[in-house]
Amino acid sequence: MTTFHELGLSSSLLRAVEALQFSIPTPIQAQAIPLLLQGHDVIGSAQTGTGKTAAFALPILSQLSGPERAPRVLVLVPTRELACQVEEAIEGFARFTPLRCTVIYGGVGYGKQLDSLR
Repeated sequence: MTTFHELGLSSSLLRAVEALQFSIPTPIQAQAIPLLLQGHDVIGSAQTGTGKTAAFALPILSQLSGPERAPRVLVLVPTRELACQVEEAIEGFARFTPLRCTVIYGGVGYGKQLDSLR
């Protein structure tokens, strides 16, 4: 059985995964993470609750270095609720890195969102 330590993630992400009490990657994570870390494109499909966000977010965070001021990744999702869930997950994974995440969605004033993006 594969562990997160065997997937090639950075030490700061492994620390976050452990803090979140994840021990064994789900099938989609075990299959997608190594491929994404190697630079391959991946299309994955899995049921709700199987760890799809970690499957794409952990490799993205692992490959980013340093807290550049400009946005470097854009994740598009179909609903505000999912956008907030993805932001929360990414913030948890990035907790021991200098990387930051923010969510932007319609239907509300953009002032605080733009400040967060800056």
